[in-house]
Amino acid sequence: MRWTIEQRLHIQRIMRYIILMNTITIPKKVTAQGDLVILPRKELEALLKCHTSIKFSPTVSQKKALARAEKNFQHKKTLSFHELAETLGLAN
Repeated sequence: MRWTIEQRLHIQRIMRYIILMNTITIPKKVTAQGDLVILPRKELEALLKCHTSIKFSPTVSQKKALARAEKNFQHKKTLSFHELAETLGLAN
């Protein structure tokens, strides 16, 4: 799999946070309502610029394929990951 430049830059940003991480104490009152993320404003703005939302409008045939897949899943007519790998000849 080939990584795009944007993906590589995103991974580098994440690795920078992991490597240069500082420890701080955060009161439980602040984190009581859910997850808390702290990052520099410049990094937030850069991440927001990179973020693009993709709107997906499925075609009629894609909707039918999804309905068929959901029906097969409900009737347990699916393969496990290992069965699929063996069927495709990818298993070790």
